[in-house]
Amino acid sequence: MSVRSFKDLEGTDRHVWSASGTWHSKRVVLAREQVGFSLHETVMFAGTETSMWYANHIEAVVCLEGAAELTNEETGERYWIVPGTMYLLDGHEKHTVRPKSDFRCLCVFNPPVVGPEDHDADGVYPLMTPDGERA
Repeated sequence: MSVRSFKDLEGTDRHVWSASGTWHSKRVVLAREQVGFSLHETVMFAGTETSMWYANHIEAVVCLEGAAELTNEETGERYWIVPGTMYLLDGHEKHTVRPKSDFRCLCVFNPPVVGPEDHDADGVYPLMTPDGERA
């Protein structure tokens, strides 16, 4: 059994800040826990825009606080994401999130992330080995 608080993760290697400056993420459960998924608490900042494409992962997101516009870049469909709303990227959809207020969410990834992942130029998280190298 593992017990962690989001607060305990601040300032550790599990607290990742994006190079873009648009979000930070506390990686609560990682690949090293060997449970088949990773769990993150992520905050995307109001007034920013983040384009993503999880070519190597499936992601489920549940909004806890704030509000954001989600755009499926492949279809042009737009969704308003507010607390209690979930979205699932089960088709590796290219998407953009535009928070209207600070947007706090829980994210589940499969396969699990290792920890330091950040979006590359295409918005992709690379697949990484447990020792932090690209797979």
